[in-house]
Amino acid sequence: MAELLLELFSEEIPARMQARAAEDLKGLVTGKLKAAGLEFSSADAYVTPRRLTLVVDGLPEKQPDVSEERRGPRVDAPEKAIQGFLASTGLTLDQCEKRDTGKGEFWFVVIEKKGEATADVLPEIILSAIRELPWPKSMRWGRNTFRWVRPLHHILAVFDGAVLDGGLDLGETQLTFTGETRGHRFLAPDAVTVGSFHEYRTEIGGAFVMLDREDRKETILNEARVLCEAEGLVLRDDRGLLDEVCGLVEWPVPLMGRIDGEFMSVPPEVLVTSMRSHQKYFAVETKDGRLADRFILVSNMASEETRNANIVAGNEKVLRARLSDAKFFWDQDRAVKLADRRDALKDVKFYDKLGTMADKVARVSALAAEIAPMVGANADTARHAATLAKADLTTGMVGEFPELQGLMGRYYALDAGEDRQVADAIAQHYSPVGPTDTCPTAPVSVAVAIADKIDTLVGFFAIGETPTGSKDPFALRRAALGVIRLIIENGLRVPLSKVFDASLRVFVEAIPIEMVSALTTSAPPGSAHDTFNPTNRFGGFTYAVGRDFIRDRGCSEAEFNAEMFGPEDVLKRIPALGNAAQLVGLLSSKAGGYRDGLVGNQPNEFDQEVENCWEKMRDWRDWLQSKLLDFFADRLKVHLREQGVRHDLIAAVFELGGEDDLVRLLARVHALSDFLATDDGANLLAGYRRASNILRAEEKKDGPFSASDAAFADRIDPSILAQAEETNLYEAVRQAEAAIKTHLAGEDFTSAMASLSHLRGPIDAFFDAVTVNADDAALRTNRLRLLDAVRTVMGNIADFSRVEG
Repeated sequence: MAELLLELFSEEIPARMQARAAEDLKGLVTGKLKAAGLEFSSADAYVTPRRLTLVVDGLPEKQPDVSEERRGPRVDAPEKAIQGFLASTGLTLDQCEKRDTGKGEFWFVVIEKKGEATADVLPEIILSAIRELPWPKSMRWGRNTFRWVRPLHHILAVFDGAVLDGGLDLGETQLTFTGETRGHRFLAPDAVTVGSFHEYRTEIGGAFVMLDREDRKETILNEARVLCEAEGLVLRDDRGLLDEVCGLVEWPVPLMGRIDGEFMSVPPEVLVTSMRSHQKYFAVETKDGRLADRFILVSNMASEETRNANIVAGNEKVLRARLSDAKFFWDQDRAVKLADRRDALKDVKFYDKLGTMADKVARVSALAAEIAPMVGANADTARHAATLAKADLTTGMVGEFPELQGLMGRYYALDAGEDRQVADAIAQHYSPVGPTDTCPTAPVSVAVAIADKIDTLVGFFAIGETPTGSKDPFALRRAALGVIRLIIENGLRVPLSKVFDASLRVFVEAIPIEMVSALTTSAPPGSAHDTFNPTNRFGGFTYAVGRDFIRDRGCSEAEFNAEMFGPEDVLKRIPALGNAAQLVGLLSSKAGGYRDGLVGNQPNEFDQEVENCWEKMRDWRDWLQSKLLDFFADRLKVHLREQGVRHDLIAAVFELGGEDDLVRLLARVHALSDFLATDDGANLLAGYRRASNILRAEEKKDGPFSASDAAFADRIDPSILAQAEETNLYEAVRQAEAAIKTHLAGEDFTSAMASLSHLRGPIDAFFDAVTVNADDAALRTNRLRLLDAVRTVMGNIADFSRVEG
């Protein structure tokens, strides 16, 4: 068995691309080896800033011989067909044999193919892998036509101790396979010859190249911690930065530098962000968790006292310039109060059809006040916090470091004398931004965070910009998960439908206010028709709403366009549409007409018209809420599946409809899960399925046996219950129905499940002793209704038909 050693040596590969490139190279080469019939015992990929290395061990010296059997034409086929078959195989008719397949005699041939030497197969495998290696970005260099992430210098390709024949055509030049490599760019740039991976690793290790990525990370961590401990300090954990820095150096040497005292008055998050994003320095903390006036840099040079001192001094000088900029932004930003920055948000676009950041702030502040009582916050405080939440977007600091938005708002709010809970809400209103991010717990923070995310979700759903497949450009899935976590982790009883409706109301009421301004300042009298142009922000909103709503009801978009943008006068056409688009349009048009006397000059008349329109939009509101609840249900399944909760149980509870309280829903799901884990639950589920199967089969013939709108006593005739098992089941179902109704009203789902468990025995006895399809039609119908009563009672808790397993 032999070894393949491959090294692609280039200029520095961007750190973020290295790990993926190593895995891609390994996958491409090993996949092609298997396709060529070349099995191997192991394959390992390594990467440094200047090289991609792959070693494949246990390769055979040649491909295995293979035999292939082919069936040709019939023996009595035309001569031309037979000759074509022989030409494709390269054989003569004498080398073929006749076989009777039962469908006639055919010519068969067995082609023996000798395996090629592995050394002859490998060059094309390597070259095709290099060409196919995917890079997020690539370049050309010189006059070459070949593209690569950075200029390639050499390709080391050694198999079984010998250099492979071949090379890569770059266009103008060719890189011939070699057995030489080079060490560190500055410390050991001379070429060294290697014949195996063991020699390779030894030689470049002696030439100041640490090949293994994990070894470099461990060296950085260990030596940095030693430096910190010597000063009585602690290295701040930053795994993301560690992954990046280990891709910047081949011979890591951590060193400690000092931050000038004049910058320590700047918020620590600013210092850390500046050091991290611009210089790739690690922050250092005191043992009580405060930021220390030290930092760790990682040099790519061998340790030497004089050299190290110069490196540290140079980095401190560069950092001083960086932090001077940060301190300038900090001082300048505080010269303007956060509240005074809100007007500038009118110049910051949120989204074409959803207005500016100022529009969003107005909506979020109104919604936060609505949500506040539901989460135990003061409505005025939540509204005020929301009005300030986005103001830091206009500061120089956030312009330089966008990742600090919200956090800098907190500092500027406190500097302006704002209440701490308002400042905390500003900092936390984006949270949680991911599954590992901390969830806010303070009521005001929670109210603003939920309002911000709901506004985004409702807005984009209302204009038809919803996630499709793997595409989610506006991070709506993340926003929904954020709302879910805020509600669940804080145990909040927030009715989502009510919140969605409140958000929709804010959106719709914002349209006439804006439209009045738009028409007054730019549109000539009588131009209300133009507001329906889909390129116009509010026309686009109206158009998207109408398009999706009508399409959902079977009307084509072409039909919608023909009526929506027809030649008739807008106010005359709108009542004929009968959907959300016409009502939003009516609101918009009448807002524009408010100036021209189309509605009336008294505010209360206009407000009443708005209220009328809002009520007429009930079907659209319900439709949009349904879409949003379905979206939340899907996100909740994902969230709970990661916690080990079965998705089918969530679906079983959601299928009941009308459930928009996530805390209550989860309590029901957990109770259902615990119940189904018991013997009673598993057996009752089996009984439910048996009853449902019988009913489904009979309903295909006779129609449904349900009478859900009738009282229990009206659904079943107890006087014709012929057997004791029927009577026992009847009584058990009646008692369970009453008990479950009481328990559900009190949200005692565990007791409701316990009431169901009492049905197990009677159901088992019923199926053992009673023939459902009796000859007597009345008796048969009564028994079927009894089974339907079982299905209905169990269906009050969950849709058991959605439960899997």
